[in-house]
Amino acid sequence: MADNGTDSEDFRRHLIRYGGDTYGSIVEKAQGCYVFDADGRKILDFTSGQMCATVGHNHPNIVAAIRKSCDTALHLFSGMIPRSVVQLATAIAKLVPRPLSKALFVNTGSESNEAAIKMAKLYTGGFEVVGLGGSWHGVTGNAGSVSFASDRKGYGPGMPGTFVLPEPNAYRCPIRHCRDRCDRTCMNVGFELYDMQSTGGRAAVIVEPVISAGGVIVPPEGYFDALQAETRKRGMLLIFDEAQTAFGRLGHWFAASHLHVTPDLLTVSKTLGGGIPLAGVITSDAIEETCHARGFAFYTSHVSDPLPATVGLAVLETIVEEDLLERSRELGDYLAASLQTLQQRHEEIGDVRGMGLLRGIELVKDRETREPYHELGALTTQRCLELGLSMNIRRRPERGSVWRIAPPLTVTREDIDLAMTIFDQALTEMKAVVAPRPGTSGTSTRTPRAVAAPAPRGQSSTL
Repeated sequence: MADNGTDSEDFRRHLIRYGGDTYGSIVEKAQGCYVFDADGRKILDFTSGQMCATVGHNHPNIVAAIRKSCDTALHLFSGMIPRSVVQLATAIAKLVPRPLSKALFVNTGSESNEAAIKMAKLYTGGFEVVGLGGSWHGVTGNAGSVSFASDRKGYGPGMPGTFVLPEPNAYRCPIRHCRDRCDRTCMNVGFELYDMQSTGGRAAVIVEPVISAGGVIVPPEGYFDALQAETRKRGMLLIFDEAQTAFGRLGHWFAASHLHVTPDLLTVSKTLGGGIPLAGVITSDAIEETCHARGFAFYTSHVSDPLPATVGLAVLETIVEEDLLERSRELGDYLAASLQTLQQRHEEIGDVRGMGLLRGIELVKDRETREPYHELGALTTQRCLELGLSMNIRRRPERGSVWRIAPPLTVTREDIDLAMTIFDQALTEMKAVVAPRPGTSGTSTRTPRAVAAPAPRGQSSTL
């Protein structure tokens, strides 16, 4: 048989490298909470793919929805509206907090945030957009400019009018003010600095309800009420990017509903598509009407496509049928308790935080100084994968070494127990690797057989 490049040792030789974590084997299939590679390994997936397969990989309802689209329509002229898009918009309108009611469906979170920012600029007549430190909103022009988690260097200037507020990270305060309890001084200082620089062309503030790529940072109670007040005071629109927090990940349909703070524009993506590219922007009748009157255009090749909308409907139906909101709350508590038990066993686990089935584990060399333990994090992540557990770690010098854990909402207690067993074993083994040997100082370079320390890169998967 001719070599088609898939079975060769260097299977990436025709692929452009695009950053983040890469794995040593081709992945053949995925099912439920597991992926299976070409070497025959079964790997427990605690990131839901790229945080997208929230109802599990290849859920039967998703497969059925794809087959249904194959019998009806996969793609249409962008000006044609398929029935599935109307049905999905209607279904979401019944779930979102009022006055949100109108939706636009695209493919990725970058696109949905791009569309939301364009609408905010058109509606307000301004161009200044403020984001939070540690945030990630995408890779396109507007969305990438207000993404501050990583990957900003080397591409030239971003969009004019881009500003940042220090993130409310009480464990690792960016303005060196708080410790363990955020009093929102970071917000106050951030807006004071923004006001000094603003030319008056104010448009929007865009935020994630849980700052995922920045280390699973959960802002303190009352933060978003205060943020909305500051936004309105300046005549700006508030955008919630709920790529990772909507549709059950936190145990609620939307973080906005849980927080009782309704943004002017709400974007969704990852958790809506069940693994298929689907994203959306939801706003009020009034904002949509004004933007339409002023010529709003976001005419892409796959806007309002029927296949992803059909899958989105299946995701919503699955969440209801399998009671996944309650399941996320229940198993999220179980996961948090399991992680806290590990924290008692391992001094290097400095903090455990998060909501529902989105949790962060911060690794430190010392709980008092909170110096990030990047080497141990990298080695432990690699060892977990060798033992059959895939986890994502954020390694940023300024924000610590933080594992993001986000299993599918269909995860079982047995899956969580297995993950904790693997994590405990991997962390124990790698602590022994990096621990100084008697009579020496510094960090050991000893590496156990089959474990290779990843080269320092300063980042891992961002989204």
